[in-house]
Amino acid sequence: MKRQLRQLTLGITGTFLLLGLIACQSTSPTKKTKVRAAHSNWTEEHFQTAIVNIGLEKLGYEIAEPQEIDYPAIYVSVANGDLDYSTINGERAHQEFFANAGGQTKLKQVGVLTAPLVQGYQIDKKTADQYQITNLGQLKDPKIAQLFDSDGNGKANLVGCNPGWFCEVIIDHHLKAYGLEDTVEHNRGQYITLLADVITRQQQGKSVLYYAFNPHWISTVLKPEQDVIWLEVPFTSLPESQKNITEKDTSVAGKNLGFGIDRQRIFANKEFLAANPAAKRWFELVEIPPEDVNTESLYIKEGESTPEDIRRHAQEWVTNHQDLFDSWVEEAQKATGETN
Repeated sequence: MKRQLRQLTLGITGTFLLLGLIACQSTSPTKKTKVRAAHSNWTEEHFQTAIVNIGLEKLGYEIAEPQEIDYPAIYVSVANGDLDYSTINGERAHQEFFANAGGQTKLKQVGVLTAPLVQGYQIDKKTADQYQITNLGQLKDPKIAQLFDSDGNGKANLVGCNPGWFCEVIIDHHLKAYGLEDTVEHNRGQYITLLADVITRQQQGKSVLYYAFNPHWISTVLKPEQDVIWLEVPFTSLPESQKNITEKDTSVAGKNLGFGIDRQRIFANKEFLAANPAAKRWFELVEIPPEDVNTESLYIKEGESTPEDIRRHAQEWVTNHQDLFDSWVEEAQKATGETN
């Protein structure tokens, strides 16, 4: 009788232990949770997403193949819960996209992935020096504008960015605010393709005028102060959604570049963050310096641009920052009380 009672007690104890183990496994927030991300066709963002996803994998998440969606649709997809997060948030540049998708009601900006982000207008140094051009406002003079005419219509051709990107909106706003619509036309299209033409023209000794963004490989090919210069703008003027940005916010090294100095942040669905404290903490911690994004950008320009290439670059970046990376993972694990 005592033996039977002991066997029954052990059986019940074992059952409770097994149930407890199953409960712990089933409620662990990282187990069997598939994380869905997206980036635009800006290939450098694929590298940043890959690094973030490697960390999520280390935390035990299952990673869905990231989708390629353009702005501002990514914001709507994350807000609606079709996606969980994206690395593409320009804290200032994308204010309007963020707000229109539901803002703080549905979304949350987390951490600072890469900073600073610098934008503005550049021209070739040869033309700048020869004609003493330092300010975009000087293109109001038809004779100055004509120096940058690449299609023969008498207007300067300002190479802009992809339709739908917020830089397109800002460039159009600037041309109106500075009275340049009669002398400057905004060429928009695939930014990488447009830049290829800029480089060719500059190498041929022709004048070039284009929108520049850093970090990006363009600054490694056309080097500021050596091949090109940043133009100042007459005064700070931005679209309504950025009306709170001041001249201090648009100035770098004493030059008013006209665009708010920005930070790239991760943004995520608020419900996803609430349910996944480890992922939220990871998003808060991970950082990728601008110079590392520039290095990756140059790899991509030189042809290492396949998904396999970018995944390899991301893994190499993790290896080169292993101690720091591991400390971030360990800290994120503490958000749920989990350790490896």
